[in-house]
Amino acid sequence: MAMYFDPFRDLDRVTSTLLDRSPRVMPMDLYREGDHYVLTADLPGIDPGSVDVDVDGQLLTIRAERTVRGQEGVKWITRERMGGSFLRQLTLGDGIDRDKISAHYDNGVLSVMIPVSEKAKPRKIEVTAPNMSEQQKEITVEASE
Repeated sequence: MAMYFDPFRDLDRVTSTLLDRSPRVMPMDLYREGDHYVLTADLPGIDPGSVDVDVDGQLLTIRAERTVRGQEGVKWITRERMGGSFLRQLTLGDGIDRDKISAHYDNGVLSVMIPVSEKAKPRKIEVTAPNMSEQQKEITVEASE
């Protein structure tokens, strides 16, 4: 196996690492399943204790930190797994139950369950008419179920 050494590529990588202190973006998926939304975000190699999920008003913020482990006496051949901060922010709509949001981290994947509030869920409205008897109302309700 031949090793190819490109000092300019390595210099570019080192320079961008030293100068780039902005938070990294985490890839995520978001979908609705029944009466809640599910957000999954990839955070491989992240210590679960560094993951922070908070809600402030309508803003959901996810923060995480990957610490690069340095080893003395080690000569790195290549080092592409960057450390640093990860950040993602989402604006929540009015139909979300913010008090019941929950999060779980397993095998490098953060899952955030975002429930729809009761007032935003679809509901059936009973239709009545002034001349409708109680028996007709019961038949109407049974037929709609």
